[in-house]
Formats: sequence, structure tokens, C-alpha cells
Amino acid sequence: MDSLNPENPSLIVEAPKRRRVWHFWGTTLWGVFAFAALFVGQIAVVGYVVLKKGDGISIEEAIRDAAGSGTTISLSVIMGLPAVVAALWLAIRFTTRPFADYLALRWTPWKNLLIGAIGLVAILGLWELLSRLVGHESSPDFMVNVLKSARSDGALWLLIVAFCVAAPVSEELFARGFLYRGWSETVLGPIGAIVLSSLVWTSLHLQYDWYFFAEVFMLGLWFGYLRYRSGSTWLTIVLHGLNNLGAVIQTIWLAGQS
Repeated sequence: MDSLNPENPSLIVEAPKRRRVWHFWGTTLWGVFAFAALFVGQIAVVGYVVLKKGDGISIEEAIRDAAGSGTTISLSVIMGLPAVVAALWLAIRFTTRPFADYLALRWTPWKNLLIGAIGLVAILGLWELLSRLVGHESSPDFMVNVLKSARSDGALWLLIVAFCVAAPVSEELFARGFLYRGWSETVLGPIGAIVLSSLVWTSLHLQYDWYFFAEVFMLGLWFGYLRYRSGSTWLTIVLHGLNNLGAVIQTIWLAGQS
């Protein structure tokens, strides 16, 4: 009967311990996995469009048409969202933290939203002034061309959903949610996590030149600080969405002038 005795240590099997959070290498490797999922989700749409248009034209022409299509790019951005959420859910599944808690999906006092918005306007105003001083365009040609394409397809609403909702949610969950959470609890600390996650986030915007890279990086630092200050990723999602909405409105205006 000793074999049925719960006090018999030989029969007590301890459940494997789960991490409270992923630390540096765990966060980095799972981050690579989440990035790959985001890429696959987005490129799947482009691949489908290329295969669909493949009849009668070369693959190169089909890829060029898909890459310049506002509708295709919008759908691609939207499809990246469920892909990255699924990857992050899987990563967090192996920890002891609930999904929403791990990614800091909690609201914050309105004071933080006001501070965030004021800082966002100041940064954008600074870069607009710098653009005028150095003679650099205020909105990238990529955005102007994509918007014109989406408008001609009657899919401007889809582009707004993609750029102002899907992109902010997926990118913020990835950078300020997952990467910041893990890296901030290592030797990097909050400051190192803010800088490193901002660099990773900036690298997602390969469609831009060095000038807009610098602007995106500065915005990343501001969003990272707000994530640290407020403990809320919802705050950075909202501000990111407002930033993208402002960029879309500016691009619409610029496209109307050309």
C-alpha cells in the first residue's frame, strides 16, 4: 500500500517548472519566431496574388504588380496580425503569465494618453520642420504610391484598416509587448530594452530610406518610454494608430497635390 501513499517520495513527480517570463535568449529566439510568422502571414497574400496573376505575365512582372498594389499590401498587413498573435500566444503559453498580462494589455490613466499625444505631436513637428530645412519629402514615395493604388481600386478604407489598426496592433504586441517584456527583466533593464526593441521595430520598416528610419527609431524610443512609464501596451497601440492615421491623412493631401 506504500505505493499508494502520497507521502512516498519515490512516486512524487514534480511538474516541470515554467518560466515567469522569457529572458534574453528566450525572448530573442521567440521574437525571431514571431517575426517569421509575421513575414509568412504577410508574404502569403503576395504569393497568392502572384500565382493568381501568373498566367500570361512573367513572375517578375506579377511580383512587381503585387508589390505596388495598395489592395494587396493592405491585405498583406492585415494577415500579418493573426500570424503574429498566434506566435506570441504559443510563446507565452510556456510561461506562467496570462497572455494579456504578459503583453501588458491593460489600460492606463488618461493623463498618460495626453502626455503621449503631446510628445508624439512634438516629435512629428520636429521632423516636419527638419524635412523643410533639409529639403526631404515629408511623406515617403512608397506611401504616396500605395495610397494612390488603393484609392484607384476603391480600397482606401482597407488601407486605413491595415495601416491604422492591424499594423499598430501587430507591431506593438511584438515590440513593446513581447520583446520589451522579456528584455527589460534582464541585465539590459528598461533603458536597454527600449533601445533594442526600438531598433528591431525600426528594422521592420525596410520600405523607407535612412531619413525615415531615423524618424521611426525616435518614435520607437518615445513609445518605449511610454510603455515603461505606463505599463500599458494599449497606450502605445492607440498612439501608434493615431500616428499612422495622421500619416495617411498627410499622404492623401500630398497625393491630391501631385
